[in-house]
Amino acid sequence: MIICLMKKKQLNRRQLWRIQKMQNAYAERAAKKESRIVQERDQQIEQGIDSSSLGDDQKGIVISNFGQQLDIEALDGEGQGKVHRCFQRSNIDSLVTGDYVIWQSGDPVGVVTAALPRNNFLERPSALGELKPVAANIDYIVIVIAPLPEPFGNLIDRYLVAAEHYQIKPLILLNKSDLIDETNREALEALLGIYKDIGYEVQQVSTKTGSNLEQLNSSLQNNTSVFVGQSGVGKSALVNILLPDANTQVGALSANRDKGRHTTTSARLFHFPEGGDLIDSPGIREFHLEHINHDTLLNGFIEFHPFLGLCKFRDCKHEQEPGCSINQAASNNEIHPARIKSYQSIRQTLTDAVY
Repeated sequence: MIICLMKKKQLNRRQLWRIQKMQNAYAERAAKKESRIVQERDQQIEQGIDSSSLGDDQKGIVISNFGQQLDIEALDGEGQGKVHRCFQRSNIDSLVTGDYVIWQSGDPVGVVTAALPRNNFLERPSALGELKPVAANIDYIVIVIAPLPEPFGNLIDRYLVAAEHYQIKPLILLNKSDLIDETNREALEALLGIYKDIGYEVQQVSTKTGSNLEQLNSSLQNNTSVFVGQSGVGKSALVNILLPDANTQVGALSANRDKGRHTTTSARLFHFPEGGDLIDSPGIREFHLEHINHDTLLNGFIEFHPFLGLCKFRDCKHEQEPGCSINQAASNNEIHPARIKSYQSIRQTLTDAVY
């Protein structure tokens, strides 16, 4: 038997871009077909609703989103506090968990008739590159990391850029602190120290030992917060501890790659007994920022602000250019080198996306 070994052809950037473009086109056609089927089904449901059987207008909040079907909690009226499955009118823009709406009760489902203005919202690109909202009316974005899977500053920085862009206060939360030992302690302390020095709020908790959960609970009270982070960092476990009645499914880490299985399929809002809400979002392994521009990226690194506009060249990329105020600040220990490296890495993804 003769076995022929062929060297794998190395593809250049343009060839990779063309392949990706073709794959996106195939995915887009499949998504449009699925969307058409869903729309036809929803039209049939909508046509079957008897308007005369609907109740009065009420204010509500979206607890969870299932496409055109929504779980709405009544915020006033006799049924205040109860959750109702509702159909969303086709003339309303896409709603997300945390949106305030006007709705009418019905049998078997109610109807959302209007969306109220948002204070803010968090969004991210879909697989097709389209911006999709994740949650609305948020006070805190809680960036959850853990000793396992290993946390990286670049991923944290992406969340922080998004938080700054959408004007949502970030909280960096190291969960599973019981897994800290001599093999990872120094690296974790160095990583968290970078963000503490910048001025970000950083906390450590353990759902296993209960360590520092009271401090976290106090920070979240009377605020609407959203948990984001890689799968497997324990977001759902945190929800189960903070809100025992939530009954969310807790995922286990995959043994082969230390990446968590996705256990939460739709963002859902939960209430703290003492006040405040928490939104548990699907696991996100990488937060893409290709939709933002370079100025937005720069503004997302808050310690860069005092040095912006001071570079020798107006189009400075803050790499190796002479007279770069950002690099000079790093030389003076006013900016951590890891943050500049992270900025440059994210900036390159924006450049590649434009290409």
